[in-house]
Amino acid sequence: MKKLLLFAATILPASAEVSAQLPAESATTRILHEGDQIVLEVHDSGNHTWRVQTSDTLGTWTNGDTRRVFNGTLRIPMPIEGTKRFFRLNTDEAGAFASDSDSALLLPATFLNHATPALPPHLLTPAIRGQDNTPVSNPTTNAGATLGRVLFYDKRLSANQTISCASCHQAAHGFSDPRRFSVGFDGGLTDRNSMGLTNAKYYLRENYFWDERAATLEEQVLQPIQNSIEMGMTLDLLVTRLSAEPFYGELFIDAFGSATVNSDRISKALAQFVRSIISGQSKYDAGVASGFTNFTAQENQGRQIFNGAGNCTACHGSDNFVPGNAIFNNGLENPYIDKGVGRVSGLPQDEGLFKVPSLRNIELTAPYMHDGRFATLEQVVDFYSTGVVNHPNLSPQLRNPPGAPGAGQPRRLNLTTAQKAALVAFLRTLTDTAVTTDTKLQDPFRYEAE
Repeated sequence: MKKLLLFAATILPASAEVSAQLPAESATTRILHEGDQIVLEVHDSGNHTWRVQTSDTLGTWTNGDTRRVFNGTLRIPMPIEGTKRFFRLNTDEAGAFASDSDSALLLPATFLNHATPALPPHLLTPAIRGQDNTPVSNPTTNAGATLGRVLFYDKRLSANQTISCASCHQAAHGFSDPRRFSVGFDGGLTDRNSMGLTNAKYYLRENYFWDERAATLEEQVLQPIQNSIEMGMTLDLLVTRLSAEPFYGELFIDAFGSATVNSDRISKALAQFVRSIISGQSKYDAGVASGFTNFTAQENQGRQIFNGAGNCTACHGSDNFVPGNAIFNNGLENPYIDKGVGRVSGLPQDEGLFKVPSLRNIELTAPYMHDGRFATLEQVVDFYSTGVVNHPNLSPQLRNPPGAPGAGQPRRLNLTTAQKAALVAFLRTLTDTAVTTDTKLQDPFRYEAE
């Protein structure tokens, strides 16, 4: 069935904006006046092909170009002619329109470098390489990660084509969600905070999700797609949907040697992209090379607390600030409302155990903890200073050691106001906006009609 959007645009001062939203099943539009042109901004989760028509009288319509929506939104610039014009958009599914990667995507002729990123020497040591969870069966390639990048931002991965992986893992927020709980395809809320993805490659334990229920990253990336709250898809429907897009055929050929789309290849490509989200250009990284002479006195004080009296490295070790091969109960409450690993295993000894993500880009990933209970880094530091709760499964690293005052009791740092501020200042040196703004990690879809 054809769909129609009809609207009039009266020429206004360049600073003015007119908005109109007219329902046509899945499509709406806005009319924007931008300088010497009008922009038709179409929002269409069905990704239809549209033909632009214009008229001065509503009596005679002149056909314009045919445009395809590739990922829910398309901006169509139109020159201003006269003082009043009418515009009409008709779906034109029968019209010829290229659906190759050049039309759909803003990708360079040569693949960007996902496979061998330039990293400083301290992130190339045997100890750091030993944290790498990349399986032999799925090495990161430039073509594979590029396919994964397109999939990561593609709203086709959700049932109603309204959200993508990037909706809940936003680059500007360290590939996490600034909301406490993420909004799914049908408006429902997740029951946990979306974890930041920076340096997920270096999670030695390999298991993913807060409760580690996915054994590998390849397994993890398919689960949100099939989750009834998050994206609501079946893998069979996803394969059918992607197979219908010619540009995906090109990407799968580049990545895997043939145009065949299947869930195994989807999972491998998504995992490759996620593993390419690597931080190595923070103020901290510059400090390693300079002996931290680039740090302020406050930041160096915080670094000393982190590495020394705070014992933070027990759970956030190495220059990747990851937990090694351990999982922890950090004494958030007793009993736990969300039992973490215990919810999966049913074992009392697993209650309150949660995955520990890397602290890289931690400044950008608020709110914090599995349930997003802490809105700021200051609140997190306050918790470790005075708020750790005595739970039966509280990890030994958060208990006073034998022979010390209060042996076996929760280890609370009892920091001064100045020390807490210093620790927060140090954590902010782990911010790396080179990752959050890196072209190869951004949305690749074409939203502006040429």
